[in-house]
Amino acid sequence: MRYFITGTAGFIGFHLARRLLQDGHEVTGFDGLTPYYNVKLKEMRHAALMQFPAFRPVVAMLEDRAALEAAVFSAKPDILIHLAAQAGVRYSIENPQAYLRSNIEGSWNILELASRIELRHLMLASTSSIYGSNPTVPFHERDRADEPLTFYAASKKSMELMAHSYSHLHKIPTTAFRFFTVYGPWGRPDMALFKFVKNMMEDKPIEIYGQGNMSRDFTYIDDLVESVVRLSDVVPSELNRVTDGEIDTLSHQAPFRIVNIGGGQPTSLMDFVEKVEEAMGRRAERIMLPMQKGDVPRTFASPDLLLALTGYRPNTTLETGARAFVDWYLEARQELGSVDM
Repeated sequence: MRYFITGTAGFIGFHLARRLLQDGHEVTGFDGLTPYYNVKLKEMRHAALMQFPAFRPVVAMLEDRAALEAAVFSAKPDILIHLAAQAGVRYSIENPQAYLRSNIEGSWNILELASRIELRHLMLASTSSIYGSNPTVPFHERDRADEPLTFYAASKKSMELMAHSYSHLHKIPTTAFRFFTVYGPWGRPDMALFKFVKNMMEDKPIEIYGQGNMSRDFTYIDDLVESVVRLSDVVPSELNRVTDGEIDTLSHQAPFRIVNIGGGQPTSLMDFVEKVEEAMGRRAERIMLPMQKGDVPRTFASPDLLLALTGYRPNTTLETGARAFVDWYLEARQELGSVDM
């Protein structure tokens, strides 16, 4: 199969591209290498992918319509997976324009191109942030998600809505998947696990928000990749509508579906910290802080639809995932030398 993946220098895009290349597929990776965090880490990811002859990188921004069009038409993909986005809940408060350009305009460019080529499947990365402070748990895909707490969440919800309209108008088979707090090796430096391990290695305190009372449905990167790979074979159609209960989100107007990717096993932030400490073999000095603007008290995925469609749900334990990250971090620091990640 020929895959076109946006965001291959990013955390999730790198892992997904590597898995597909290992499975024998061709991958064209499109990434802007933006300086939201250390670009050297992004360059390291692309360098690792370049070890595969079937990988072709394109460095350009999603907003560059001409560059994106040229790359897609040249790749002639069977499946297009759109992962690139301006990430970060808190950063969206400081710089909302970056989210407008990348997550809305950039995603619209992807949809426009998808309407002009023959795709087997269009797959779009969304987020659990869409659920906001949903009081009902676990979060089901059919839950009302019209009260985003950040512009990041609003931009991803906008992408989902635009994608449904394009799916309807142009008959594009489309799956939007909502991620739940993804972590693991090669992760983003602005995420909690990265910050915790880095500070502990440097004998600095870690900052714990919400007084440690928040919880997250942590999803290990390998579990997420396995879920996406399996979903890529489940092209939205009435032929695979789930009839057991009212869990399916397959649209009645378009070949469009929304799927959570999360294990449905939320962990308190303090339990998470303890797992990191166990993996590090040391205790962290803790600074307890109030919840930050835009944060939500908990995330909690219902994995029922994912399980019904693929027979799979994320299941890696935090102990295993935290240890894998620590092992990678120790190795990565040596390669990066004095560069601050």
